[in-house]
Amino acid sequence: MPKADRTSDVQFAALPYRTTHAGVEVMLVTSRETKRWIIPKGWPMDGKKGHKVAELEAFQEAGVKGTIGKKPIGSYGYTKILPDRSGRLCVVDVYPLRVTLERRKWREKKTRKRAWFRRDEAAELVQEGGLALIIAEW
Repeated sequence: MPKADRTSDVQFAALPYRTTHAGVEVMLVTSRETKRWIIPKGWPMDGKKGHKVAELEAFQEAGVKGTIGKKPIGSYGYTKILPDRSGRLCVVDVYPLRVTLERRKWREKKTRKRAWFRRDEAAELVQEGGLALIIAEW
């Protein structure tokens, strides 16, 4: 697996979605430490474009695969708390991922929960205001 560049101030995220009879639903996952609702994201990786990093993170963190958009649908900022408890301002590029497969077992199942929400519900559940706007307006 390519090495992640944790010195970067940019991360790449997938916004997993599906269309049902009730409309568009968004999948959120919990963060490992604080258990708040987020979308799968990760650091840049050597030799991988942003949308490919986002696609890989969605599979590792949420156990989903599908069709990933090659262009971001938006970006948002947040403060990443590092192991030494310091903070780093990061910008996250968000790529849409139309989910076609959900695994029952996946790499981070024991440390995360995943759930589907209506877009308006998902926008209310995430704490980052910029991410909430992307979900609500996309």
